[in-house]
Parts: sequence; C-alpha cells; structure tokens
Amino acid sequence: MSTILVTGGTGTLGSLVVERLRAAGHEVRVLSRHAPDFPVDLRDGAGLDAALAGADTVVHCASSPRGGDDTAAGHLIAAARRAGVGHVVYISIVGVDVVPFGYYQVKHKVERMLEESGLGVTILRTTQFHDLVAQVSAAVAKLPVAPVPAGVRVQPVAVEEVADRLAELAAGAPAGRVPDMGGPRTQSLAHLVRTYLAAQGSRRRVVEVPLLGKAYAGFRRGGHLAPEHAVGHGTFEAYLAARKTA
Repeated sequence: MSTILVTGGTGTLGSLVVERLRAAGHEVRVLSRHAPDFPVDLRDGAGLDAALAGADTVVHCASSPRGGDDTAAGHLIAAARRAGVGHVVYISIVGVDVVPFGYYQVKHKVERMLEESGLGVTILRTTQFHDLVAQVSAAVAKLPVAPVPAGVRVQPVAVEEVADRLAELAAGAPAGRVPDMGGPRTQSLAHLVRTYLAAQGSRRRVVEVPLLGKAYAGFRRGGHLAPEHAVGHGTFEAYLAARKTA
C-alpha cells in the first residue's frame, strides 16, 4: 500500500477521506494547521518538505473561501516536486470555469497550476455539499425573514460519497480531470431552505431576492450544476434526517 498525505485532513471532507484510506490499508499522513503530527500552514509552506518526504500521493482538500488557495497550492506544488510525489488529487467545484465568483476563480487557477506543474494530477469537480446548503440556511434563518437569491438552483451532494470517490481516485493512477460528480437532484435554493426550516420546526418565511452582478447571473444560468452527472444518492432530506438522529 502507498503513503498518502491528505491536506485539510481534519476538515469535514478531509477527515472522511483519511478514514477511508486508512480502512483500505494505506499509510496516511494528516496535514493541517492543527494536525498533531504534521502541523503545516500551507500559506507559508513551513514543514511541507518533512511532511511530504517519502509520500507517493497527495489528496489536496485544504481550501479557504477567505482566499489564499493559489498561494497554498504554489507551496504544495513546489514541495511535491522536490519530494518526487507521483500523484496529486485535487477536489474542485463544478462551474469554476464559467461562474465569475471570486472563490471559484481561485479554484480554477489552482486547477491550471496543477495541470501545468509537471506532476501527475487528478482533478474532481463536485457540486455543493449538503453541509454548505445547511450553513446557508442556518445563516438566513437568523433574520426576521429568510432571504435567498431568486432563481438559483443547487444540486447538493453527500460529502461521504465525495470522500469515497476521492479515496478511490487516490488509490489509482493520475487521470487528469475526471467526470464531474453531482448530487441526485437539482432543486431551488428557496425550496431547500424551506426544507431546512421545516426540519428545525421553524415557520419563518423564505423570500427570494433578485441580485445584481455577473456571479449571480452565472448561478442563475446553472453554471455550477451537473445534471448530466447526477451520480450521488444521498438527498438533502436524508442528510437532515441523519443530523436529527445523530
């Protein structure tokens, strides 16, 4: 079995990837700012050489909507080259190349950096996780009425299923950009927020609000959706039910 390093390995997705890789018998190194064995901050790259020494594969799950993913990727790519890493698996987002949203644009830049790095690379784009829809719903539920962007549809996918796929890809050979991975249903964000509120026992009213800007237009056009790759099975309703019984 191989030695695999998982960046962001204590996060929502990364921790599940770590579990699956270890269950398959791989030696797994967990890298994050708070990891006990490999406490590395990718923003400055300190400690990366030691973490990557002898590693065969990197699964790059670390990401921050606050920015800096491209800087972190630059440090990771340079260190992976020095260490002779044979395979980098990167989790990206459906629509990063067509929706002009700042976070998406940086993710797309990282994709290009990896493709041009000379390393063996696999890139998986997925639709939004159920967790993100729940976070958005919880945020707007704090207001007197729950405002959501009008006309936006989403296709949430179970993070557990994404972890399964990433672990599978990490165990294989570099494959370039693989087919996108979407959740089983495409539904309006307003509907999903109402579903969340109902599960919380809230009767707060949901109001769809039209917005301005190119990013919003991109989301309204559905650039972040992958209906032709609706391979996920877990629904948002099942996610909410699981949370209630956990």
